[in-house]
Amino acid sequence: MLSLSQRLILGCALLALLNVALAIAVRRALAAAGQMGLVYAFVALAILVAVATVFFVLRPIRSVARDARRIAQGNLEHRVEWSSRDDFGAIAIELNRLAVRLRDLRETEAGRRQMEFQLSDAVLQSIFEPIIVTDGKGHILKVNQAAAELLGAAAGDRMALATTPGGDKILSAIRDAVSMQKAVAAEGEAAMLPMRIGQRERSYRLRTTPMRDSEGRLLGTVTTLEDVTSLQDTDRFKTQFISVASRKLRDPLLELRRGLYALTQGFGGELRPLQAELVASASQEAEKLNDLMADLIDVAELDTGKREFQIERVQPLPALREAADRFCDEASQKHIRIEVSAFADLAYVQADKRALRSILDNLISNAIRFTPPDGEILIAAEEIKDFVQFTVRDTGRGIEADRLGNIFDRFNRYSESGTGMGLALVRRLVESLGGQIAVESRLGHGTTFRFTLPVKAVDRIRHPVEVG
Repeated sequence: MLSLSQRLILGCALLALLNVALAIAVRRALAAAGQMGLVYAFVALAILVAVATVFFVLRPIRSVARDARRIAQGNLEHRVEWSSRDDFGAIAIELNRLAVRLRDLRETEAGRRQMEFQLSDAVLQSIFEPIIVTDGKGHILKVNQAAAELLGAAAGDRMALATTPGGDKILSAIRDAVSMQKAVAAEGEAAMLPMRIGQRERSYRLRTTPMRDSEGRLLGTVTTLEDVTSLQDTDRFKTQFISVASRKLRDPLLELRRGLYALTQGFGGELRPLQAELVASASQEAEKLNDLMADLIDVAELDTGKREFQIERVQPLPALREAADRFCDEASQKHIRIEVSAFADLAYVQADKRALRSILDNLISNAIRFTPPDGEILIAAEEIKDFVQFTVRDTGRGIEADRLGNIFDRFNRYSESGTGMGLALVRRLVESLGGQIAVESRLGHGTTFRFTLPVKAVDRIRHPVEVG
């Protein structure tokens, strides 16, 4: 069988010979008019050879192209049949090798994906906590064994889950995670709040996290239900212990403070300088202990729900001025200037006066404690939509970045002084009043606390209209 190159050479040679013969025939025909039939025969033969050459050259090209198309369409078992060892034979061999490699690669990739799927499914099923996996539209794709046992028949059905006790919270968190494309926790990012699922007497903390591909596109969400029943029992016991212990220690501490006050006032006789210094130091420590117990009692009352708020209309500017006046003497002793910035016509907020006073006192007290002499503290308020945002900013040393995440936790302070409960109490009070609190700080640039309180809705008053 001739190769493609040999076919092209042979076709071209025949065409050249025919052209020579045609030229000779034309010359003779011109010499003798009776030879025109021979000329026509040579012309027809030349055309036939040209067509045959093109056919025999294009046919193998089309055949190889047809074989390559079948391989490209996914038929990796197909092979290119070409017996000669010319250039087309080399192309056919490489195409066949490519098909074999693609087939092996596909089988290997399919096997790898199958193994990865089985491994991920085994990992999902082995997790003790209930987990729900959804797609980018919030439809349930997969639940592990723990979630199936917890939710029952509603585990794989979105409609059934919506009617299950607690299922609406799960779907709401999934919708929020899909829409905002960020992790969403039930009832707040850091809160450990219980939620009951089905008839089981267990409490869970819900967290939904979005899944993304390498380009950041949303693929779906993973919802985890963390069993916090034991943690809540422990926290409840701890709160009760703190409440009882604080109340039991309050009376002995009160008697101790009274005794120290009597000594400082000279009711027990004149004190020597060293005795007076010791009594003054003991009085200061007793005051710190009293502040700690007061904060512990307030936090315990908030945790147990015994704290009752008297919600009323509070004007921001007078509240800020009163707070500044309460710390005027303490600030002047350290040569710290307190500035109040707020408009007089700010909207009233819905708040408990005692709670708002405790919030401002804790924040301003911290600001004075951490602001060096000749520093400045700004307390301000401004209206933002349906809230009034309060600000307490100091020019102190600031807070380390690694401590900002747990600055509002109990007994987690950024200085060796203080009770360590003030900011935890502040956060609980602000959230109980329907607001939010945040902190911004950088070492060497001071600290800023901001918290919001809801605006009091304007009451509509109907005035009587006289007719006539």
